[in-house]
Amino acid sequence: MNLLLLEPADFVAANRVRLRDRRLKHLQEVHRAEPGETLRVGLLGGAMGRGQLLHLASDEAQLEVEFDQPPPAKLPITLLLALPRPKMLKRVLQTIATMGVPRLVLLNSYRVEKSFWQTPFLEPAAIREQLILGLEQARDTVLPQVSIEKRFKPFVEDHLPQLVAGSCGLVGHPGDYPACPRAVEGPVTLAIGPEGGWIPYEVDKLAAAGLQPVQLGERILRVETAVSALLARLF
Repeated sequence: MNLLLLEPADFVAANRVRLRDRRLKHLQEVHRAEPGETLRVGLLGGAMGRGQLLHLASDEAQLEVEFDQPPPAKLPITLLLALPRPKMLKRVLQTIATMGVPRLVLLNSYRVEKSFWQTPFLEPAAIREQLILGLEQARDTVLPQVSIEKRFKPFVEDHLPQLVAGSCGLVGHPGDYPACPRAVEGPVTLAIGPEGGWIPYEVDKLAAAGLQPVQLGERILRVETAVSALLARLF
């Protein structure tokens, strides 16, 4: 936790917060903070700043806080991601929040197992929990927007062209395609498939909606690795 992320419910006064959850445990066991220390804090959805630890006990911590810094800028990207397996989904959500992706669309694909859509990790509270962990890691305060699209064809035909408009549309897929561009200027719409990749029908549909297939080389990457590699290469 590189940023103590605060929410409105934590405030007991205009500039004072009380913590009684996992953040308290982190202060005690990981940071080993002591009263008087100054910590980095951020207001969820707002600015960042400093918090002075006023009181630390076994059951609560109190800090006096001030906010005077904007959060870091987001990447100019909309990420379309075929729903990964549940355990990987948790890691990917943290990664996209850490790397500054502002919008994520979780999309169905032929190779996405139907059971994946039943995971409790898709519950809004579970998604939010992983995004918060990613924000804390990166020192950011603004949650990415996450939407779920369980029907591939209607989404790609009816909604994707509007999403792609005005951006550089790319679909990551191994094969005889151009290499993924580097250091792109301007907004990007990027689609990343499931383990095993998109099927040809899906690649064709994505291309028809305005996404150019690109590849990262001969090696086949895990989804979480592909996400990090493509974002780093593009930006």
